[in-house]
Amino acid sequence: MNTFLKRVLILLSIVALGLFLYSVFVENIFAPRLSPEDTVEFKLNDLELEVFYNRPYKKGREIFGALVPYNQVWRTGANEATTFETNQDLEINGMPLAPGKYTLWTVPKDSTWTVIFNSKQYKWGVNAEMQPMWDPNYDVITTNVPVQKLDNDVEQFTIAFDNSTDNLFLTMAWDDVKISLPLK
Repeated sequence: MNTFLKRVLILLSIVALGLFLYSVFVENIFAPRLSPEDTVEFKLNDLELEVFYNRPYKKGREIFGALVPYNQVWRTGANEATTFETNQDLEINGMPLAPGKYTLWTVPKDSTWTVIFNSKQYKWGVNAEMQPMWDPNYDVITTNVPVQKLDNDVEQFTIAFDNSTDNLFLTMAWDDVKISLPLK
């Protein structure tokens, strides 16, 4: 092997080692996420629904009205913007939603939450100033849902589909709060 090729291989090895060390010690890519990703699916006959979101923990913090301010748009989870996908027409609280993928935003309040389905896809949930990346010009549905106070705290933010009463609901729960959005 000639000298030039040996030098190139050594240089590439040093660069690869540097990138690996950077990713481990600076970016910490192998550490578990503080707010892990989750995907919730619902399938019934030909209907397929999916929600992708990140699940922050309460960790003893005051959540609504503090960490998540009242009367302000919230990315509905952590990290990436939460997405909702349907393969069929839906009726959400009496309003039509066409098949497609939407970002899901909420405005928590003391007694009601505003739930927003937005047609724009965002790479992240907030910008550098920690403001929601939500653009109201792409809102497809905006609806209000009453808050249910829970007897027990929910430690980790949870989105689920509830079909236990033959009525389908998209539920969100965290801390001592739960909302149930009717879907048809």
